[in-house]
Amino acid sequence: MNAASAPDPFALSRRAFLTRSALGLGGLALDSLLLRGAELPQGPHHTPRARSVIWLHMAGSPSHLDTFDPKPKLIELNGQPCPKSLYEKERFAFIKGVPRMLGSPHRFVRHGECGAEIVEHLPNIGRVADKLTIVRSMYTSEFNHAPAQLFLHTGSSRPGRPATGAWASYGLGAANQELPTYVALVSGGKVPDAGGSAWGAGFLPSVHQGIELRSQGDPVLFLADPDGVDRATRRRSLDCLRDLNEHRLADHGDPETATRIAQFELAFRMQVSVPEVCELRREPQRVLEAYGATPGTASFANHCLLARRLVESGVRFVQLFDWGWDGHGTSPSDDLVTQFPKKCRETDRPIGALLDDLDARGLLDETIVIWSGEFGRTPMNEERDGSKLLGRDHHPHAFSIFAAGGGFRRGYVHGATDELGYHAVVDRVHVHDLQATLLHLLGFDHERLTYRFQGRDYRLTDVHGRVVNELIG
Repeated sequence: MNAASAPDPFALSRRAFLTRSALGLGGLALDSLLLRGAELPQGPHHTPRARSVIWLHMAGSPSHLDTFDPKPKLIELNGQPCPKSLYEKERFAFIKGVPRMLGSPHRFVRHGECGAEIVEHLPNIGRVADKLTIVRSMYTSEFNHAPAQLFLHTGSSRPGRPATGAWASYGLGAANQELPTYVALVSGGKVPDAGGSAWGAGFLPSVHQGIELRSQGDPVLFLADPDGVDRATRRRSLDCLRDLNEHRLADHGDPETATRIAQFELAFRMQVSVPEVCELRREPQRVLEAYGATPGTASFANHCLLARRLVESGVRFVQLFDWGWDGHGTSPSDDLVTQFPKKCRETDRPIGALLDDLDARGLLDETIVIWSGEFGRTPMNEERDGSKLLGRDHHPHAFSIFAAGGGFRRGYVHGATDELGYHAVVDRVHVHDLQATLLHLLGFDHERLTYRFQGRDYRLTDVHGRVVNELIG
């Protein structure tokens, strides 16, 4: 072939031109797709009072009547048949027939200048009562564990909605690029009934998914490189994988592909950052003793200390689930006389230490701490199958929580239930109201923090909720 007949190396066929143009346009769009896939933070709507949250969830739900809401009338009526008006139209999970009233077998003690009455088995929480906002008038729409946990943490009783921590990640973005924005920690020997959906991303990009950290072994599964793979080799393999995913992203524009790229990069960084922040042995012995923490074991105390280390390092949302609070009274492992004091002992000391530690480090003003179950318990003894032990059934109409820090009012007891603790009657706070107030303190109007999915704008509070200004200091 002579020079005259050789094809022009700069000439393009129509097909080649369109192909290369498409790739070029895809390349121009790649950065914006990556950012969209990783979901740039929406940014607060107003100046936030808090930058992070630690949510202490007592899975199974401790009784409000045995923790923060004493009822002398129940003591007076203890053992008597329940008034028909309380049970004739009620749907219980396990109670059958005519139940008998059950006064608390535990003593309550007044604490702090606020005078909050708190059960004797929580002396360390009582010691910090003047740091707390105790809400005695919570109520929910659900009375079984999984739906109630989902409702409290995702705003819906059905799986598939983003958890509160995912919304916080979506709204605020990462404060530390080396760590996940949202972390879940599980103790008590059992995952909560709602499972991983309680810290899931739902329809939000999966970059906002809560990452479960473990107390023993690698904090995250497969965190360490396999034998024979060094750091440089892992970096080269990730670079190759990233290039392939970027080609895929340019072709299809799927935001989840961009999320996958971002997650692989985060995982690579976490191989260094997570073991460092999870190493509790770095803490002074006096701190370990204050929490009752023992490095290398799985415990709620370790998780409270780890939660402080995580928020101190920039993690936005840390969610602790501690199982063992489902006090039905069917055996000593779930009754009010044996199991309930045991769970109080396991959690009281580390919670008191956590609040003191955050306060001493100047972190409590910008960190919200919430303590909750998913619902309340009945003022009647369950007596399932004729059990002689003391226990209470599930109850959605009234329960207690407390919050501290991050703009919550200090030394304040809000709301009240009736004389039997059956209904929240004064200054009632629905689950959606709590969610709206939490988002408000993080800087968001809960009606405006939305995400479009399947043609509809969704939000944490669905179509409900109000900010409870009385809870804000």
